[in-house]
Amino acid sequence: MENNSFLEQAKRQVKAFWNWLAPYLVRFWQNFRRWWRKFHLTKVSLLTVLTIALGFGIYLNYLSRTANVETLEAGLEEKTQIIDVSGQEAGSLNSQQGSQVEIEEISDNLVQAVIATEDKRFYRHRGFDLIGIGRASLGYLTTGRVVGGGSTITQQLAKNAYLSADQTIIRKLRELFLAIEIEKNYSKDQILTMYLNNVYLGHGVWGVEDGSQKYFGKPASDLTVAEAATLVGMLKGPSAYNPIDNYDRAIDRRNTVLQLMVNNDYLTEDQYDEISQYGLNLVDNYDPIDDYRYPYYFDAVISEAIYKYGMDEEELMNRGYTIYTSLNQATQQELDASYRNDSLFASAQDGTPAQAASVALDPQTGGVMAVVGGRGDYTLRGFNRATQMRRQPGSVIKPLGVYAPALENGYHPDSLLQDELTSYGETDYTPTNLSGTYQGQVPLHYALSQSLNAPTVWLLNEIGIDKGMAKLKEFGWQVDDQDRQLGSIALGGMSHGISPLNLASAYSTFANDGVRIEPHFITQIVDATGNVLVDNSQSKPHRVLNQQVNDEMNQLLLDVFDTGTAAVNEPDGYQVAGKTGTTQRENGPGATDQWIVGYTPDLVLASWMGFDESSETHYLSNYANQGVGVAFKYQMEHILPYTNQTDFNVDKINEEDQEDDGGSFLDFLQSPELKEKVDSAIESTKEGLAEGYDQFKRGAKEVGKDLVEWLREFGQ
Repeated sequence: MENNSFLEQAKRQVKAFWNWLAPYLVRFWQNFRRWWRKFHLTKVSLLTVLTIALGFGIYLNYLSRTANVETLEAGLEEKTQIIDVSGQEAGSLNSQQGSQVEIEEISDNLVQAVIATEDKRFYRHRGFDLIGIGRASLGYLTTGRVVGGGSTITQQLAKNAYLSADQTIIRKLRELFLAIEIEKNYSKDQILTMYLNNVYLGHGVWGVEDGSQKYFGKPASDLTVAEAATLVGMLKGPSAYNPIDNYDRAIDRRNTVLQLMVNNDYLTEDQYDEISQYGLNLVDNYDPIDDYRYPYYFDAVISEAIYKYGMDEEELMNRGYTIYTSLNQATQQELDASYRNDSLFASAQDGTPAQAASVALDPQTGGVMAVVGGRGDYTLRGFNRATQMRRQPGSVIKPLGVYAPALENGYHPDSLLQDELTSYGETDYTPTNLSGTYQGQVPLHYALSQSLNAPTVWLLNEIGIDKGMAKLKEFGWQVDDQDRQLGSIALGGMSHGISPLNLASAYSTFANDGVRIEPHFITQIVDATGNVLVDNSQSKPHRVLNQQVNDEMNQLLLDVFDTGTAAVNEPDGYQVAGKTGTTQRENGPGATDQWIVGYTPDLVLASWMGFDESSETHYLSNYANQGVGVAFKYQMEHILPYTNQTDFNVDKINEEDQEDDGGSFLDFLQSPELKEKVDSAIESTKEGLAEGYDQFKRGAKEVGKDLVEWLREFGQ
C-alpha cells in the first residue's frame, strides 16, 4: 500500500510539472514558427545545402580532373622505390610490376569470373553503378559506415591508382568522380586489362599472369574455370583465401565465385556441380623480378609502414611511392656477405646450422643501417629474427638493468661488490658464477668485464629491483610484473625476451651521450604526386643517462672488449665497447642463445645466434665470444671502415687506474725513487757477496790445512 501511495504521489507531481511547462512550450513553438517564416529559413537552408553540395561536387570534379588519368596506364607500371640514407635508389618493392599482358592473353574463364563476382554490369555502366551505390548507401545508413559493395571495377582501379584504402564516404565520392574520368579516357577492355594486371594475389605476387604462374604453374591464357574462380576468389582477401596458406577456405571461396558465375549465366548448374567437386593442383613456376635487393631490410620497411603508420600492404606496394630509409648499402652488403660465409657460424652436434640475426644501427639518428633476419633460404615477407624474434637476453642485460642504475645511485667503477655465494628471498635464490669460484669482494668494473653473476645480483638487490626495471623501460625494453625477479633483471631470464633490434636500440644510448632515439627504418614516404604521407625525419630523442654516468658506462663497456669476456672479439685496429651474453640450457650443458653487441660513436651492431627450437641435439656448445662473437669480429672489421671512425671521449678503465697510481708503469721504472731503491739493493748485494766471499776463502783455507794434515798422517 505504501508503494502504491508513493507512485500515485509521483504521478501527480510529474503531471503538475507538465501542466506548468506545456504553455511555455506552446508559446515557444508558435514564436519559432513565426520567426522561421519571417526570415524564409526553409529556402535559406535548402539553398545552403545545395550550395555546399555544388561546391563539394565542383571540388571533387577538380580533384578528379587534376589526377591526370591520361597517364594512368603508365603510372600503374611505376614501382615503389626504396631510397637509401644517401639519397640513392636501393631497389624496389615486389609490386604490380609483374608480367603485363593484354586482354587477349587472359582466359575468358577469368574474365567471366571477375565480372560475375566484382561488377556484373561492367560493360553496361559508365564507371559507376547506381544499383550498387544504392545498396552501399543503405548499408551506410544502417551501420553508420561504408561496408563495401557498390564499387565497380573502374572505381576499384581508381582507388588502387590514386586513393587510400580508408572506408569513408569522402573517399567513395572521390572514387566515383575518378571512375567517371577514367571511363572517358579508356575503353572497357583497357580498364579491365589494367585492373587484372595490377590486382594483388598474395605472396608478393601482382597481376593475374604472375598469379597464375605462382599457384598453377601456367599462363593466364590457359586457366581452367576452377583455377580462374580460385584466383578471382582471392581478390576478397589474398592472405585469407590463397590456396597455399588456406587451402580449404580457398576452395569454399572458389565455389562461391562459381555460384556467382551460375547466377550470371556463365555456367550451368550441372557444370557447377561437377567443377565444385574438384580439388586444386598447385604448381609454383613464379620467377620474381630480382629488384628486391635487400629482402630482410625491405620486409622490415613494409612491416614498419603497416604497423607503425597504419598503411595497407597492397596500397604501399601498388602506388608508385618513394620510400626514404636509413639504409646504408655498403653496411648492408658487408653484413649480407658475412652471412654467406658459413665458417663464421656454429652448427649443432648433428651438423644442423645454427640460425643468426643482426642489426646495424646509427646511434645518432636511430636509423637502422642494415639488417639480416636469418640464415639459409629467404621467404618473402617471412619471419625476420632481427626484428620479430623474442629471446632471453642473458648477460647483455647487466649494463642496462643493473650497472647503469647503480652508477646513477652513487656507485663508481671502483666500488667494491660482494662476490660470495649468497641466497635471496623466500625462495633462497642463489646465483652462481660460471667459474664456480668467488673472491669475496671485487671492483665493480671487474665484475662487469668478467660478467660475474653473484656480484651483479648482489648489486641489484642493494639498489632495489624497481630501479632496475624502471631503467630497462627507459632503454626501450618491455618489462612487466612477471619480470620482477632478481634473476630476470640482473641475468636476463625475462618473460618476453628481446630482439637484436631491441638490443641495438638500448645500447645506442651509450654511443649517443646517454640519449636514445627510437629505432626506425623509414624517414619519409612520398606518393607519386609529391605529397608527403609519412615524415619521420626528425625523431624525438629521449634522455636516459646523464653525461657523467654515460661516460662511466662507456669506460666499463670498453673494458669488456679490452680485458673482459669480449677481448678476443675486438676488431683489429678499432676500439669497440659493448657486452656478450649467453643463455644457458636449463637441462644439460651448452647454451640456447648467444648475444653480442658492440658499438662506436658511429655504429651499433647487435647479433644473436641459436636455434629456433632448441633440443637435446640442437644447442650451442660454447660461449658467445667463441660463437656469435667470431662473426661479430669479422663483420665489424668490414663495416667500420665505412664509418667516420669517431673516437670515444673517455679513457679505458686500465689507463685511468694507471694514472691514479702515479703514471704509467714505464714512468715508474724510470722514477728516481725506484733507481735509489735499486742502487741501494745492488750495494747491499755487493757488500753481502764480498763478505760471503771472504768468509768462503777463510773457510776454504782452514779446510785445506786440515786436509794436508790428514794426508800427512795417513801417509805415515
